[in-house]
Amino acid sequence: MQSQNAAHPAEENSPTAQRRTSPLASLPDWLRRPLGKASEISTVQQIIKQRQLHTICEEGRCPNRGECYAQKTATFLLMGPTCTRACGFCQVDKGHAPMALDPDEPRKVAESVSLLGLQYVVLTSVARDDLPDQGAGWFVQTMTAIRQQNPHTQIEVLTPDFWGGQGGADTQAQRVSVIVEAQPACYNHNIETVHRLQGKVRRGAKSDRSLQVLRLVKQLNPAIPTKSGLMLGHGETQEEVIETLQDLRSVGCDRLTIGQYMQPSLEHLPVQRYWHPDEFEALGAIAREMGFSQVRSGPLVRSSYHAGQEA
Repeated sequence: MQSQNAAHPAEENSPTAQRRTSPLASLPDWLRRPLGKASEISTVQQIIKQRQLHTICEEGRCPNRGECYAQKTATFLLMGPTCTRACGFCQVDKGHAPMALDPDEPRKVAESVSLLGLQYVVLTSVARDDLPDQGAGWFVQTMTAIRQQNPHTQIEVLTPDFWGGQGGADTQAQRVSVIVEAQPACYNHNIETVHRLQGKVRRGAKSDRSLQVLRLVKQLNPAIPTKSGLMLGHGETQEEVIETLQDLRSVGCDRLTIGQYMQPSLEHLPVQRYWHPDEFEALGAIAREMGFSQVRSGPLVRSSYHAGQEA
C-alpha cells in the first residue's frame, strides 16, 4: 500500500523523502524487474526515436519494456502521446489539445515493423475525442501501410471505445465497423476494471460501452478473435472480478489478460492491494473454465505482453 505520509517541505527533495513517497518503494518482490541491457534495448529505441514515433511501452511506463525491447518488439501508440481523457491509472499524458496527426506516421510505423522483422504487431492509440471519427480511420491507414511493406505480418488492434463526440451508440458502431472491415488478426479493447470502479478508474468510460465494442466486433465478423484485459489493485473483490469475466464471455470475448495495477506516480490512483501471484493463477484457471481460449494472468501481464506467441 502506498504510504500517504507527506514529507516536510525542507526535506521533500532528500533521498529519504523520495524513498518514502515513491510508489516503487512499496512494491513486493514479484513486481520488481531488471531494466534490461542497454545494448539490447537501444535497437528498438533508435528505430522509434529516429522516426519520432511513440510506444505505449514508453508512454505507459510498462514494466516489461526491457524484455520486449530485447526481443525487438514494441507496441506502437498511434496519433501522438497526448490523450483527451484522464483515466486515474494511466501514465500517458492528458490534454484537450493533442498534437496534429503526422501524415507520415502510418508509413513510419510500417517501416519500423519491417526493420524490426515483426511477424505480429500490436497497434494501440490514445483516445482522440477531438477527431471526427475518433481515429478509427487512422488505425486502418496504418494497417494498410504495414501490409503493403509486410504482407505476412499479423496485426492486433487495441482501440479506445470510440464513444466520444456526438452520435452515441450508432456512431460508435460505425467507427468499430471501419476497423473490423480491415480484418485485424485480433480486436482488443480493455474493460480495465470491475463495474463498481469504472467511474473512478476510467474517467469518461463505462463498462457497458466497452462490452458493446466487443459485442459489435463479434456481430460484424464472428471470425475475428476479441480480447480484453483487467488491472487488479483498485479495491475490487474476487467476486467482482469473476462477474466481469462473465460479462466479457457474455459478449463472446475470446482472449483475456489480467495484471496488477502499479501506481506510476503520486498523481495517480494509489494501489489498494497487491494481488499475490497465486491469486492470479487461480483467476486464470477460472477464466479458462469459463471458455476463454487464451488467458494470461499474472502480476506483470499487460495487454500486449507476448501477444503474438499464441497467435
